[in-house]
Amino acid sequence: MDESIKPEIAEKIRQLEKKFKNSGQDLGSYLDGLLHDKYLTYWDYIHLDTLLSLQIPRTHFPDEEIFIMYHQITELYFKLIIHELKQIIDDKLQTATFFITKLDRVNRYFRVLINSFDVMIKGMDKEQFLKYRMSLLPASGFQSVQYRMIEIYATPLVNLVNSKKRAQFSEKTPLEEVYEHLYWKSGATDIKTGEKTVTLKQFEYRYTPRMMRIAQQVQQSTIYHKYLDLPEKEKNNNNLIKALRTFDTNVNINWLLMHMGAAFRYLNRDKGQVLATGGTNWKSFLPPSFQRIHFFPNLWSPEEKETWGQQWVTHQFNTTK
Repeated sequence: MDESIKPEIAEKIRQLEKKFKNSGQDLGSYLDGLLHDKYLTYWDYIHLDTLLSLQIPRTHFPDEEIFIMYHQITELYFKLIIHELKQIIDDKLQTATFFITKLDRVNRYFRVLINSFDVMIKGMDKEQFLKYRMSLLPASGFQSVQYRMIEIYATPLVNLVNSKKRAQFSEKTPLEEVYEHLYWKSGATDIKTGEKTVTLKQFEYRYTPRMMRIAQQVQQSTIYHKYLDLPEKEKNNNNLIKALRTFDTNVNINWLLMHMGAAFRYLNRDKGQVLATGGTNWKSFLPPSFQRIHFFPNLWSPEEKETWGQQWVTHQFNTTK
């Protein structure tokens, strides 16, 4: 048996010795660990058994498991999106190429999510949903903190205030004050009494400190700011502008419209609407034309802002009268 060591292997050993020189152990100790280590398996690497054990229905209706898994998958995609947004925020090179690469990934993830909504709209039995949903009170998809984090990373808080009140604030307004008027809070607040629903109270208690901490961290370095801070030549890149507009449209029109489709499918009835599980006012909260949220207001014309998502919503409301 030829026990000679190939030159390329010897070179890798020298590189490993250099790497571990300052670790307090010699290379031999690490090689011992490698020798006794178990082979890595696919199921251990992705924690498959744990992952598949996380679906715990509250009722006996089979389609509840679809509902759980779809939302878990959605949250994993949100995590991927945040992963890319944070890289843009941390980038110091300020090139349109890097910006576009990350935004293309974000838009790809959102495209998958938007296209996957058929799982919710067409893939569950309506009567089962209307029954098992009562066991989920007051939980609601409204309580997805990762979605709110995407918004906070994307644009200044002032751009997340309902369009009717937005002019009252600016980026100089204290974040705590702006936070109290974010558009999504009205979706879980009783219009007549001004009382917050339990869904909103729970969500704020659990996540307000985290959201405010992130808002403070990115106060001048959101995706919007990072775009404005690009050198003029990079900022005027047409592909970058297109990617930013696509991101804005995906989040603030397309994603909301797919939710509207699901809400009309399951919560709209001839004799009136069924309330959402968290008591959210979905007909006044979800339509993008009502909130008119734009991550990048400087990239849209006044006419585009005025008709933001309006055509689809008008059609839906006319067909349900």
